[in-house]
Amino acid sequence: MEFSEAKNKFIQSWGALGSQWGINKTMAQIHALLMVSPEAVSMEDIMESLQISRGNASMNLRALMDWGIVYKEYKAGERREFFTAEKDLDELAVKIARERSKREIKPALKVLKEVSTTTVGNTTEEKHFIDQTAKLYDFVLRADNMLDKATEMKDNWLGRLVLKIMK
Repeated sequence: MEFSEAKNKFIQSWGALGSQWGINKTMAQIHALLMVSPEAVSMEDIMESLQISRGNASMNLRALMDWGIVYKEYKAGERREFFTAEKDLDELAVKIARERSKREIKPALKVLKEVSTTTVGNTTEEKHFIDQTAKLYDFVLRADNMLDKATEMKDNWLGRLVLKIMK
């Protein structure tokens, strides 16, 4: 397989995976392109490589920057904006985990807490509802706490030691 074919296959596959992860295909494709590019890439080059419009590129680059996994770079003498992706895969995983927790898990916890503390009558169905939603809240809260601990590992000396040993 030639380089350009392999690169295109990776970008297309990453885009397909992205849609399964809950982000749009173009956003994932832009991220893939930037991840495998050794230097920052201009918006025009992104548009050309992926055959997308300026508006689509701009909107998805903004979303990737909001996630903290793509950065804008400026080059001396250039009027164009350039973009690069987080290259440290450990840091990338931490940022994605934190963002997904903020966007998905925290709102779910809020709803679960609200519905599991609802005052209900004495029917079996109502009691079962409260019991199950309270159990689900506890489970999701524990999972979120574990995710928080895992993403904080790089921030403390013990966590860095564990990661070093794992490598």
